[in-house]
Formats: sequence, structure tokens, C-alpha cells
Amino acid sequence: MADYFAHDSAIIDEGAQIGNNSRIWHFVHVCSGAKIGSSVSLGQNVFVGNKVTIGDNCKIQNNVSVYDNVTLENEVFCGPSMVFTNVYNPRSGIERKDEYKDTLIKKGTTLGANATIVCGVTIGEYAFIGAGAVINKDVKPYALMVGVPAKQIGWMSEYGEQLDLPLKGKGKTTCPHSNEVYILNGASLSKGD
Repeated sequence: MADYFAHDSAIIDEGAQIGNNSRIWHFVHVCSGAKIGSSVSLGQNVFVGNKVTIGDNCKIQNNVSVYDNVTLENEVFCGPSMVFTNVYNPRSGIERKDEYKDTLIKKGTTLGANATIVCGVTIGEYAFIGAGAVINKDVKPYALMVGVPAKQIGWMSEYGEQLDLPLKGKGKTTCPHSNEVYILNGASLSKGD
């Protein structure tokens, strides 16, 4: 049996899988089919659906609903009140549960406060989605995205520092905090040696 903390007001449905050292705070609801990794923090008033997988070391801040068909890989940060969707064209009077679209948030990504992630997208590793941004298409690894709809305005290091590189072309730079090297080749960024 996993060893985790859950506040007395949290509702954890039977069958939910929760990893060691996770923390589940006030008024959280975790549905029975949810799979939650180790050392995860679920802030106040978080909802986790049945068909949800949350990796290790994720932090989900207050007032976030992680709906069915959303997968968060390890070390994803979900800022306060950010939004996931799972149906592209919802209508109250039309049943569309068989139309849920998969959303994948890859390792190390930051989703800023009040950002909206429209269903059916993949957000690449270590991308950084600014507060209030609306994501309606796939996002490249390490991309810095802002606006409505979101547009890429730069690149971010794994440490969370903006890198001094153009959006396209060739270049090489070092993260000012970690001293790790990043190489731009065309329109994609990778970590170098």
C-alpha cells in the first residue's frame, strides 16, 4: 500500500492508484481510475478524472481539473486555475464521451496560471506555457509560448531560464543558471554536450 498524505476533506475513490510521498490537499477529488505517481502534490480543489495518468514529481496547483484522457509525464507543473479540456466542440445537450481527445504533456513542462490547453495536443519536453496562454496546437520541446492563441516567442532551458536564441536558424547557447549547453538547428532545440 502506498504511503501518501491526504487531507481529511479529500475524496479518494476506491481503486485510485497514488504513489509514495504524494500530498493531496483540501477538497481534492481523485476518481477511481486515476493513476498518480510518487511525490506528486495536488493543491486545494483539484479534480483528477478516471482516465488520467500523472507522473512522478508533478505539482498541480489550486483549482485545476485534470479531465479524462490527459496524461502528464514526470515533473509537470500546472499553475493555479489552468484548464484542460477533453472534447473539442462540447454541447450540453449532446453526449460526446466517445469523442474525448488525448492530451499529452511531456516531462518537465510548465503550464502557467490560467493557461488553457485545448484537447488533442502534445506539449513537448520542458516547454513553458505562459500565464493565460491558450494552446490549440502541438508545442515543440523547450518552446516558450504566450498569448491567445499562443505563439512561440523564445526557448527555455530545463532549469526554466529563457535562452538567448532566435526562433529559427542555427545557434548555440548556455543556460545562465545551470551552464548546460543548448543547440538550435533549424526550428528545433536540443540539449548539447
